[in-house]
Amino acid sequence: MLFLYNLVIRFAGFSLKIIALFNPKIKLFIIGRKAVYSTLKQKIKPSDKTIWFHAASLGEYEQGLPVIEKIKTEFPNHKIIVSFFSPSGYEVRKNNTIADATVYLPLDTKKNAQEFLKLAHPEMVFFIKYEYWLNYLNELKKQNTPTYLISGILRQNQLFFKWYGGFYRKALNTFTYFFVQDENSKKLLFQLGKTNVIVSGDTRFDRVASILEKENTLDFISTFKNNTLTIVIGSSWPKDETLLTHFINTTTLPVKFIIAPHNIKTEQIEHLKNSLTKKTVLFSEKESENLADFDVFIIDTIGILTKIYSYADIAYVGGGFGNPGVHNLLEPATFGVPIVIGPNYSHFQEATALVNIGGCISITTQKELNNTFGDLILDDAYRSEKGHICSTFISMNKGATNSVLKKILKQEN
Repeated sequence: MLFLYNLVIRFAGFSLKIIALFNPKIKLFIIGRKAVYSTLKQKIKPSDKTIWFHAASLGEYEQGLPVIEKIKTEFPNHKIIVSFFSPSGYEVRKNNTIADATVYLPLDTKKNAQEFLKLAHPEMVFFIKYEYWLNYLNELKKQNTPTYLISGILRQNQLFFKWYGGFYRKALNTFTYFFVQDENSKKLLFQLGKTNVIVSGDTRFDRVASILEKENTLDFISTFKNNTLTIVIGSSWPKDETLLTHFINTTTLPVKFIIAPHNIKTEQIEHLKNSLTKKTVLFSEKESENLADFDVFIIDTIGILTKIYSYADIAYVGGGFGNPGVHNLLEPATFGVPIVIGPNYSHFQEATALVNIGGCISITTQKELNNTFGDLILDDAYRSEKGHICSTFISMNKGATNSVLKKILKQEN
């Protein structure tokens, strides 16, 4: 079966080179990997002590960041290597300051795994949440390198639990320890005979909780808000915006709106702006306008949504009308903001939990959106109660990073 796995990887590598001729994202995927070995040779010396973290994409990187920061503090003489599989992670965080070397992960062939590990020569390895690359794991096992899964999630439909997944189950023998998010993941690993498991929780809660300790001031948002109740719409998609623009255009309630779309392509931003009848300004226009005069502020840039949530009285998080579903709820929740989302959230534990305890409200129709926003805008006590549920949820789920570090340090000493 490993032979077939390697055959599929090689075929995928060949196919992606052809697709890259027509797809800009895949082109980044291919071109970026050409510089991996030269980057490692330049930034990592054979005599360096190193620790390697692998993240599939941006979300996993952010999830692992609290552990990376703690490890960097505990092992100051080690260089940190961060690898990404996806361009959406690498291209956004390739210039991060926490890692000494940030690279793409070469495709999972035996030759690539051997070359990568030869140049990186890590003393410890952390895979964040998931991604089980068999050749890398097998080589790590051969080299007796301590390897950890952090914020792991196991589900019954994964290949490990199929009758034909024996070669994949064998790869789990690589891991020194599994730090998983929930009891179900622990139970599934126990079924496979893995007892080196701790339910540590999700390190994302530590990351978002730490946001409160940072500087979140944005003077231009303060100017726009102008002490008016404000709804922040984050990571919206066209299906979200159809309902949202109708509410914005028709409401007579005293409220302002900040919209940070998921896609900031010029034509989509223009379409969104043209669909609004109230006074609307773009982030790219803010220097030439008096922001306090506007009702809607469209953020046609990236990287500031987290800080913008600190100004929200109500948050709408987009993605809930598509697949796989709603985007990150934890950032607005940490600021104690009540959250509204679309109906597709069942794949996300934190969203399901927040809906169940009442901090988040799921809507499916225009009428439900109108009524939900109306209740939250007009009823201060109701809005405050929902927001308090969200901030308490974050506070009660902190601590995964310390759980991981405690075990790691015990292993190392």
